[in-house]
Amino acid sequence: MQGSPLFRDSEPPVTDERQAALRYLLDAWEEAVFDGVDPDNLATAAIFAALSDMVDTYGEEPVAKMTEGLSDRIRLGEFTVNRTTQ
Repeated sequence: MQGSPLFRDSEPPVTDERQAALRYLLDAWEEAVFDGVDPDNLATAAIFAALSDMVDTYGEEPVAKMTEGLSDRIRLGEFTVNRTTQ
């Protein structure tokens, strides 16, 4: 699964294409929330869409292995955008 953003050690440097892809997703997210879509439902749909696309591309086992480390990365704050300290 070379090049997948969920693999830290094989992650390529941020490229213009990856930044553009993220911008498209963030713009669509903002528009959906503005239109009244609940952010929790949007997040669930986005995760499903991403994982189902990756399974279609790479297969179930590689995606399962890739997602095994996500809980640790989440706990370490890798996906926390606005971190508050006490």
